[in-house]
Amino acid sequence: MTTLTIAAAQSISIAGDLAANMAWHRRFMQVAAEQGVQLLVFPELSLTGYERGLATELAIAPDAGVLQPLRDFAREVGVTSVVGMPIRLSDDSPVLIGALVLGADGSLGIYSKQHLHPGEEVAFAPGTGGSTLKIGTDTVALAVCADFSHASHAAAAARQGADLYAAGVLITENGYAPDTALLQGYACTHSMAVLMANHGGATGGWGSAGRSAIWAADGSLIVAAPGTGNLMVVARRNADGWKGQIVAVAEA
Repeated sequence: MTTLTIAAAQSISIAGDLAANMAWHRRFMQVAAEQGVQLLVFPELSLTGYERGLATELAIAPDAGVLQPLRDFAREVGVTSVVGMPIRLSDDSPVLIGALVLGADGSLGIYSKQHLHPGEEVAFAPGTGGSTLKIGTDTVALAVCADFSHASHAAAAARQGADLYAAGVLITENGYAPDTALLQGYACTHSMAVLMANHGGATGGWGSAGRSAIWAADGSLIVAAPGTGNLMVVARRNADGWKGQIVAVAEA
């Protein structure tokens, strides 16, 4: 079994402030690099906050120049980073909930949330998903929040050969128990590790539960954050199996 180090970035988003959130993302990416992380996954709409009312104004093309410094930094530190952003695929296309893969090799991958929560349709259109990605010898399938509430989504990831199902989410306290039960169940059912990156604080009027977590392919919990706050949840796999670690992330 090859070595692998993955992490959930449990970041706190500042409403609508792309510049400030990019600075925080850079900080998480720097700490991830120091920990040897190969794949870092941020929460749903991490770069803007879960701000439905601002989505139309903030939406960008995935390859917009405003994100180039963050893409360059991902390459510089060698950490493939999945960041959340409202996106438009063309000037006149609808706004999608995007998860952009800033590759350690400088590449850009695009995933768009396929399944919307009730109420999200006022600001967003359903997306089309995206391709799996390779981290070393492992295949990673992405999800954004409500995607994983559909068992067919995780099953499709398994059919694509996913070794890891990685979801950026916004989960509240009330939703935490049923949602994590689903994710843990997918790990068992499909024999794939599962990563959940939740917001570290309130966003868009919703109180996040935090407690980002990573499960092994047998459904056992590797590591979970103890609560909210700017934290990185790290899981390392070697020949002896998985080990987890929580890393606090402070301003530089």
